[in-house]
Amino acid sequence: MDLAFIPSPSRGVVELGPIPLRGYAFCIIIGVFVAVWLGNKRWIDRGGRSGTVADIAVWAVPFGLVGGRLYHVITDYQLYFSDGRDWVDAFKIWEGGLGIWGAIALGAVGAWIGCRRRGIPLPAWADALAPGIALAQAIGRWGNWFNQELYGKATDVPWALKITSAEDGRVPGTYHPTFLYESLWCIGVAVLVIWADRRFKLGHGRAFALYVAAYCAGRGWIEYMRVDDAHHVLGLRLNVWTAIVVFLLAVVYFVVSAKKHPGREEIVEPPEPGEAVESGSPKLTKSSATEDESSKDKGKSSETETGAAAGADAVTAESAASSDEEAGSAKKS
Repeated sequence: MDLAFIPSPSRGVVELGPIPLRGYAFCIIIGVFVAVWLGNKRWIDRGGRSGTVADIAVWAVPFGLVGGRLYHVITDYQLYFSDGRDWVDAFKIWEGGLGIWGAIALGAVGAWIGCRRRGIPLPAWADALAPGIALAQAIGRWGNWFNQELYGKATDVPWALKITSAEDGRVPGTYHPTFLYESLWCIGVAVLVIWADRRFKLGHGRAFALYVAAYCAGRGWIEYMRVDDAHHVLGLRLNVWTAIVVFLLAVVYFVVSAKKHPGREEIVEPPEPGEAVESGSPKLTKSSATEDESSKDKGKSSETETGAAAGADAVTAESAASSDEEAGSAKKS
């Protein structure tokens, strides 16, 4: 029995007890959790508060999913709006089909909204999340393995992917596992960004720009290997051109940002209502700080009253002494 290939799953569903979950959706969910977990750790290391990354992700993730699906449907419209196709399938995101370009673009809009609500700069948040996004992509690519899609040219290398499904025009056989190549590349991108960020203290969006540039460099040659249907421009797949353009934009941003804003920005999150604030040591809440100020005011008032009383006693004593002196003088006279 020949075992020199990567087998494809017999079905694209993961059973979580009595709950069936599409393998593609499962990989996306796990990827999001990993991205938020790592992003939270990096945000705290940069001086931020725990939970901020997750709060902003509540905005970024839904926007990203919608953007990713829109990009896929627009660039592969023939899969949903041509003769014999059902346009309702465009909404079946669990069956696969997310474009990372649209996901990042519209996800950035959601993140911008979340950052404005929290009063923090978007580039700093993006820098903290950058390697986590790369890891999320590495995990999400395994969803293509569940769906037996987005593979490369036919090959007989030991790590070839065996396709068994004949649906949607697939031809059973062994092919280059481009999903695996991209998954490994994304892990390398995450490691690169973490290393460079620690070594050079990247800030003002440069860690995110490095992630984008590094990912695009790999996506270009991996995309070139794929054999699934795609629109071509001047002999190259549309996504190859997209990778080239986005790569150049990321490099330009990196260089310009380094000149205009060298170093790493300090993350300062504005306090929330009722949140603990620094007032020397220990931390005081706003209510307790108000109580302390009131106590101080009361203390000052007491000191003032005591001083006034002492002054009055002194005046009284001086008056009594004057009276005694006058009485003594009267007796002498």
